[in-house]
Amino acid sequence: MSRIADKIRHYHELLEPQGVQLVAVSKFHPAEAVSEAYAAGQRIFGESRVQELLAKQPQLPDDISWHFIGHLQTNKVRQLIGKVSLIESVDSEKLLDLIDKESLRAGIVTRVLLQVHVAQEETKTGFLPEEFLDYFRQRSFERLQATHLCGVMGMASNTDDTDRILADFAAIAQLRRQAVETAPDLRGFDTLSMGMSGDYQLAIREGATHVRIGTDIFGERTY
Repeated sequence: MSRIADKIRHYHELLEPQGVQLVAVSKFHPAEAVSEAYAAGQRIFGESRVQELLAKQPQLPDDISWHFIGHLQTNKVRQLIGKVSLIESVDSEKLLDLIDKESLRAGIVTRVLLQVHVAQEETKTGFLPEEFLDYFRQRSFERLQATHLCGVMGMASNTDDTDRILADFAAIAQLRRQAVETAPDLRGFDTLSMGMSGDYQLAIREGATHVRIGTDIFGERTY
């Protein structure tokens, strides 16, 4: 059995009893590595570059659930629509509106997560907490015609401080709850994607429904 297959089975045994979904982050890894994970039972894979995702898809089974988890450039939106089951990284209202416009044009509904920014790093993107809550207070989601808001994605600060990481995950989870409290007619806004190879156990403690694991499954990436 391959190392990748061993890791997939390990995570399934660990996560499934807790009701947590594994997003195997396959970005920068070849289609062959995805095939190994698929053979071990994995069906959800995360990619962060549109061209890489589109190149891999024809080489792999049709029943894979592709999640886009990277920063999505506006000029790549049209190429991505209809190619993924979930865009996890919608980091601005402008991007969300463009996804909606292109989904409407294509005649499909696109499922998305809103990415929130709580980490103590300028490099991470996403809705700031007040910006995120204002979106729901103002009920701006009502203008969406071909987009389903499924929940929230976020990252903790890149630090060894466990308390800081837990606080970040708690803040992300709280934002999702506040959105539902602000707009109780929201339906299906229940996904909470947070936690990676180094901190996923802390994310699960704070209510993660999906964790994004790459390095620990596939090894170090070749950029």
